[in-house]
Amino acid sequence: MNNDEHYMQLAIQEAKKAEAEGEVPIGAVIVHHDEVIARGYNQRESSQLASSHAEFIAIERANGVIGSWRLEDCTLYVTLEPCPMCTGAILQSRIPRVVYGAKDPKAGCAGTLMNLLEDDRFNHRAEVVPGLLEDMCGQLLTDFFRKIRSQKKNKPSS
Repeated sequence: MNNDEHYMQLAIQEAKKAEAEGEVPIGAVIVHHDEVIARGYNQRESSQLASSHAEFIAIERANGVIGSWRLEDCTLYVTLEPCPMCTGAILQSRIPRVVYGAKDPKAGCAGTLMNLLEDDRFNHRAEVVPGLLEDMCGQLLTDFFRKIRSQKKNKPSS
């Protein structure tokens, strides 16, 4: 297993924490000089905040560890392709490299719907490495939503 796969496995562990709390299983880790400095997982339901995405939480935590809004020597690993809000936070925090697992056909802004991270109209760009452990990351989401649909289907009507 290479370093990217190792760190994506850690992001998958974060996604599983989200799932255990009834959240959509998305996880993220931020690595600085081969050391994990921040972790995050989706917490929108528990926090009731639109910004409680895994990447956003990890970025805020990494800012605290580094002591700066600039995360210039970091790599973000996330199980699902970042959305428009998270790509904005990635660009604003100057993260130079983003590795993601599953593509997001509904909101993916790192190559699927558009690629905001490598758009040369911005003053900062990030290298994008798509599809790392894509099947594993995608299966977490597929299984989660299948379970949710099954629960709704089997729920007695009132």
